[in-house]
Amino acid sequence: MMAATDRPAAGDTGMGRSLRRLLEPRTIAVIGGNPALQAIRQSDRLGFDGTIWPVHPTRRSMAGNAVYRSLDELPGVPDAAFVAVNRWATVEIVHQLARIGCGGAVLHASGFAEAGTEGAELQQRLLTGHDMPLVGPNCYGTINAVNGAAMWPDVHGCCRVDNGPALISQSGNIALNLTMNNRGVDFAHVVSVGNQASVTAEEGLLYFAGRPEVTAVGLYLESINDPLEFGRAALACHETGTPVVVLKTGRTDRAGLITTSHTAALATPAASYDALFERYGVVVVDSLPEFTTTLGVVGTIGPLPGNRLVSLSCSGGEAALVADRSVHYPVVFEPFAPEHTARVRATLSDLVTITNPLDYHTFIWGDIAALEQCFTEVLTGPVDAAMLVLDWPSAGSEDTEWWPTLRGFASASATTGTRALIAAGLAENLPARIRKYATGQGLGVAYSIDEGLAGLAAAAAVGQWFASEAPPLHLPAGDPEPAESYRTIDEPSAKTLLREAGVNVPRGVVLTVADLAGGNPPIPRLRFPLVAKAVGPDHKTDLGGVITDIGTPDELATAVHRLGDRARPVLVEEQVTGGVVELLVSVRRDAPIGHVLTLGAGGTLVELLADTTTLLLPALTPVLHRALGRIRIGRRLLGSGDGPRARLDTMNSVTHRMLNLMREHPELVEIEINPLVVTSDAAWAVDALITISQ
Repeated sequence: MMAATDRPAAGDTGMGRSLRRLLEPRTIAVIGGNPALQAIRQSDRLGFDGTIWPVHPTRRSMAGNAVYRSLDELPGVPDAAFVAVNRWATVEIVHQLARIGCGGAVLHASGFAEAGTEGAELQQRLLTGHDMPLVGPNCYGTINAVNGAAMWPDVHGCCRVDNGPALISQSGNIALNLTMNNRGVDFAHVVSVGNQASVTAEEGLLYFAGRPEVTAVGLYLESINDPLEFGRAALACHETGTPVVVLKTGRTDRAGLITTSHTAALATPAASYDALFERYGVVVVDSLPEFTTTLGVVGTIGPLPGNRLVSLSCSGGEAALVADRSVHYPVVFEPFAPEHTARVRATLSDLVTITNPLDYHTFIWGDIAALEQCFTEVLTGPVDAAMLVLDWPSAGSEDTEWWPTLRGFASASATTGTRALIAAGLAENLPARIRKYATGQGLGVAYSIDEGLAGLAAAAAVGQWFASEAPPLHLPAGDPEPAESYRTIDEPSAKTLLREAGVNVPRGVVLTVADLAGGNPPIPRLRFPLVAKAVGPDHKTDLGGVITDIGTPDELATAVHRLGDRARPVLVEEQVTGGVVELLVSVRRDAPIGHVLTLGAGGTLVELLADTTTLLLPALTPVLHRALGRIRIGRRLLGSGDGPRARLDTMNSVTHRMLNLMREHPELVEIEINPLVVTSDAAWAVDALITISQ
């Protein structure tokens, strides 16, 4: 029987346990048949410099290693175990490993939570009675390309590295495919988390935030288990300067359950997740090529201090294409200042027009000294990064005259200290040997102009995030309710709640036709002009349920009779005048993410204009300012007339009061004000809709 070894102190992930032995093992127990054999071979291929102990009841040798018949025969306690047996045997082996003090296990077997109720109950049993971290079940496993440990039952494309990005994926096959990329991204760590019965993507992110060999973390996510832990992990990455890139699929459709509000029609299914990622400085991409390239760029050139770019190419067509495509990304190609223009012009023919993006023509093609001088002058200016567009000749073609351009660009980048990358117009025009040379020189690599622009924009966003104050953790919103549990309350009731929360609501009264019959209706001293609204329909304007500009008592009586047929109540209010803008402001509890704020153009054209942005609450004033700057109506709010700062403070006050109202009333699901009329000195909730859970 083996003797237990000392276990390292828990707390590497801040979750009461350490992942160090599991993800950086020196001894591995490999349990099972052919998948276990494959894991041994993959570790051998990577040159694992630790010890592997195969465990199998009948085999005598596996990949040249002596086999132990049971865990009891092992010569010591393994740091990690790769368990590749059926699901029933997996349960017993996990508990055996936990009892002997194993540092963690990878569970390859399927048939657990992904297989229905029975499998979910079996999976839950794996978590009882121990705190040993488990990767999986139903996963490929882990690869440590720094020490060569591959608890992985299949082929992969990893090679030994000293550092590089870490990959955490909720899809095993996606993880496998990404390791085989030919885009110059060599992963230092790969974790396929599977069902996440124990170790979650959030815990993995927190662990890699503290690893010095990890240059960036890439997340392929289908869901987020714990938004609060995700926030903690992302903030840890902020502290250590570790960029995070996410490709999120299966984005939430919770907003679709709230069908009565404008926000439900306007907010995209991804809006809440994107708000979460934005809050915590996570770069969001939309495709596997962009995911891989962005990881490579931020991991190679690192965060950028800003988004001012220069582009170099020997073709006007390429320069024009860069300029055209740049409008789709948050980057800036500023014109050269006169003095900068003069310095660049001195290195080129008088026939070259000095612009940014720059077409330096072919007059200096093949002349490395001239190219290096030109590129150095271009990069010696107020720029944050540079991109060289260079398609390489195909295999077998003469490429002698292409090398001076690449070497001159690399030299200029090193001389000026300007971060830089090369981008090909076509992915197939950047062969592996050129990519290897470029990354060896500290250059980023992109396989298209768009990927290059996206990667540089991401690096600038990461730089801005690291330079900013870390936001406070937000509060998640718990579990979602079924759609049939939602209902809306009428406008007068909604406005009563808003008024009690401190939001400005026009003075008004609810009347019926019967109230007018005695000739002395119970109308308070309201100031004309007035607005009359039928109480009930959610979108009253669309149904003709609103009458504005009521200027006399007779006009008011006519409006109430018109809207109040069949004893229907009518809301009569003072009409707000002097508005600067009309906004849509919505606070929604979007489980499990948290409370999200949607801002946009309000009024009757809200859905036609579809000018909205979404962010996570609570939000600091600078965050709200940036959010308003992303929408056309917000830029008008901040830049029109006097007092934009006062209007920003007013907006911040309104959103905080709405959030506080939702926290005080957990049954509230969404508060939508449309429009919120912002005047020179106040903001008024002219119309409101509140959705509650029953």
